[in-house]
Amino acid sequence: MTTTPPVDAAARPLWWEDIDPRPARPTLDRDIEVDVAIVGAGYTGLWTAYALLEADSAIRIAILERDHVGFGASGRNGGFCYDGFAAGPERIEEMADLETARDWGAALRETVDVVGDVTTKHGISADFHKGGSIEFLTNGGQLERAREHVDLLHHYGWAEDDVRILPAGEALEIGRAASVVGGMWSPETASVQPALLAHGLADLLEGRGVEIFENTAATAISPGVVATARGRVKAPFIVRATEGYTAELAGHKRTLAPLYSLMIATEPLDESLWDEIGLANRELFGDLRHLVTYGQRTADGRIAFGGRGAPYDFASRVRRNADFAADRFTYVRAALVDIFPQLRDTVISHRWGGVLGVTRNWMPTAGLDRKTGLAWAGGYVGAGLAAANLAGRTLADLIGGSETRLTRFPWVNHHVRNWEPEPLRWLGINGALQVMKRADSVEEKRGTPASSAGWLWRIVKI
Repeated sequence: MTTTPPVDAAARPLWWEDIDPRPARPTLDRDIEVDVAIVGAGYTGLWTAYALLEADSAIRIAILERDHVGFGASGRNGGFCYDGFAAGPERIEEMADLETARDWGAALRETVDVVGDVTTKHGISADFHKGGSIEFLTNGGQLERAREHVDLLHHYGWAEDDVRILPAGEALEIGRAASVVGGMWSPETASVQPALLAHGLADLLEGRGVEIFENTAATAISPGVVATARGRVKAPFIVRATEGYTAELAGHKRTLAPLYSLMIATEPLDESLWDEIGLANRELFGDLRHLVTYGQRTADGRIAFGGRGAPYDFASRVRRNADFAADRFTYVRAALVDIFPQLRDTVISHRWGGVLGVTRNWMPTAGLDRKTGLAWAGGYVGAGLAAANLAGRTLADLIGGSETRLTRFPWVNHHVRNWEPEPLRWLGINGALQVMKRADSVEEKRGTPASSAGWLWRIVKI
């Protein structure tokens, strides 16, 4: 791995620069009664409210947020709006059948355009740009795994033009990355400024009558009532949209494991450097290492780049601001320089982290217990920018009592077993991170897929 200097940059999400000063939203200081109460003002909560209003413009909705709109992963992510799903379409086939799995894939692909259409329809300036995405393949192991993945997606209904393998020459025409032996390309992916999307949705909802209360932590969620320090919200339907912060709620310590992704952003790059790098159509990019990497060319000419690998904290302790020391970001910078050595001496202006929610078997869920009125969605494993929109539309159909194409997908009301108690949870999750790091090293040296990653995934799916 290329030696790179440590990351010495502002510990603040780049995306937040575009939303400051944020509007002052009230804190709940009284009891209120609404039709639907939503806990969490991230994408899941915001998209659920939007879909409910589309179905019934008179519905009364209150959203409670412990911090501020988009404080969590919705305002910190890499801006990948894509047709991905943590568990893969093969899991949908296992839970239903091939036809359902293919329809599920179609729904994911459609969702990318749904997000873009909403930004256009309502004038939300979120830098939505459908420039496609490329995974640069840097060794034979990545190339073999990419071919298997593309074949799998084609089996589940993705067209040849939706995702395909590029020879090295075509991949390098998109971006002049290092050590490229091929590329995995999809034109159906869009980049987004994630914080602008969250705040644009919040402004839209408030304009349509939704009450959003910030600095209002839910101290308890029970059928019909959300309790806070200074008031209660009564509602026949309550949506838990807390994603990576779910472990902080009473009774949910083992529901979703809080894991972390770390990001950095460069200063704006001059045109001569962009000429060396490429990404002329703002293509999203990464490579196919097991410790996921992802990056985008931002609308203002920077690179925002992230990666996994930060440790899990014992007993599902949540770092609310994902506050890792600067040296933890050195791996992310090194991964970026591995892909684009041209950036070796580029100044890093921002560093930040985000919390993502992970179910025990990597299977996101959305559901409603009609007896209690309690609904939920989450566990996106970092692939939630589009999936949260799909979840919001699904929850709106469930709350409205409609049986639709979306409510029939098998992630609806799917029971996911809890994570193991400690210390097994800590040992298992952090051990898996080490296995993935080792698998990347093996593939780089041998040029063939690492078998350890395969058996790890089989264990995860149990």
